[in-house]
Amino acid sequence: MSKLLLRGRVLTFVDEPKSIDDQSAYSYFEDGAVLVENGKVVETGEYAALAAITGPRVEVVDHRPHLILPGFIDTHLHFPQTQAIASYGAQLMEWLNTYIFVEEQKFLSTAHADFIAGRFMDELLRNGTTSAAAYCSVHRESVDAYFSAAEKRNMLMIGGKVMMDRNAPDALRDTPQTGYDDTRALIAKWHGRGRARYAISPRFAITSTPEQMEVSRTLVREHPECYVQTHLSENKDEIAFATSLYPSAKDYTDIYASYDLLGSRTLLGHCIFLSDREISALAEARSVAVFCPTSNLFLGSGLFDRDRFHKLGARTSVATDVGGGTSFSMLETMSEAYKVLHVQGQRLSPFASYYMMTLGNARALGLEDRIGSLHAGADADITILDSRAKPAMELRMRTATTLAEELFILQTMGDDRSVAEVYVAGKPMKSGLDKPQAANVWPRSIPELQTA
Repeated sequence: MSKLLLRGRVLTFVDEPKSIDDQSAYSYFEDGAVLVENGKVVETGEYAALAAITGPRVEVVDHRPHLILPGFIDTHLHFPQTQAIASYGAQLMEWLNTYIFVEEQKFLSTAHADFIAGRFMDELLRNGTTSAAAYCSVHRESVDAYFSAAEKRNMLMIGGKVMMDRNAPDALRDTPQTGYDDTRALIAKWHGRGRARYAISPRFAITSTPEQMEVSRTLVREHPECYVQTHLSENKDEIAFATSLYPSAKDYTDIYASYDLLGSRTLLGHCIFLSDREISALAEARSVAVFCPTSNLFLGSGLFDRDRFHKLGARTSVATDVGGGTSFSMLETMSEAYKVLHVQGQRLSPFASYYMMTLGNARALGLEDRIGSLHAGADADITILDSRAKPAMELRMRTATTLAEELFILQTMGDDRSVAEVYVAGKPMKSGLDKPQAANVWPRSIPELQTA
């Protein structure tokens, strides 16, 4: 494969910014370049220096005046909920029963799962997201569709079949044994195949019996290389219900701790109403609390207290949580994150936001050697941002004088239109995406739906 030299204004992080003035946390090249070969970053630096050493056989793609950054990373979302975004008027438990459990029953159909998986991956790419950790449905077909679509695009994706054997429609329930058997088979098929990574996924304590939590513990012991993903303390009614089902637990967090599900590869969605004891338990286990701002606002769940997690030494990440979350865009997600924290008197600088979307989320996943920055040897997953993509942004940019201002304008006003191009393992992807087809293109033969 020939070498590729991407020219533009390059920004990549080496650490978490301590303040808006912390220039030691990132590298920025006004006329920079990223040299790519065989899907990997060879070197990042000044364009003139790299052009001088690459020779005549390199293909130069000039993205000036756009920004070149690592591809965005999303640490919590639900691929079967792609068509359930913007479902009106319910908080968590009612929303699940009214909309989500109905929607997820469609994924028994291989044709439907394949169609949505393809559109899901393309929506991520349109928004500059090159890697994500997502839940599939309870059906093995949905997992195969998810990883097949990611493999077709060569995306580094984490995912897994949800396990749930109670408090859901019959059509969405597995059993402890089938949940175990299906998960083991899917791990064997997909984990480590190409760029695929598996996440053992008991949906949450409400939808798993103690017997299923026990087999989840067994799966984690048998497959320590896999991730664990579940939900924790998103909604006050949810907390009361979960703790009533596990009365011997100290609190909601202790339910997962008692089944040895907390660890450095555990991603816990939401974590809004945790006590200091619970946050300290996450810190000790090095588990990750996932901040989902658009979802938490849309479902009326509450406000994530990021500073308290940092004070107690707990790890955090940020995510869209589609379809409770209202956008695939990490830019729009960070716009809402800024507001959620601002209303609590907490500051989120533009540099901190872009760190969180890239290297910060890569560190949360333990994948900082592969993704999240443009260091030599990294996978060449790259996003190109246009800060003048919309007329209102172009007008606002006329008054911007610093990189911090530009980043904040992108974060606050940007969306998928601000993503000029996306590279996955060095291959340009956004410009080659098919335009969405007309509605009703997939087969209508889906299983009979049940309500809870």
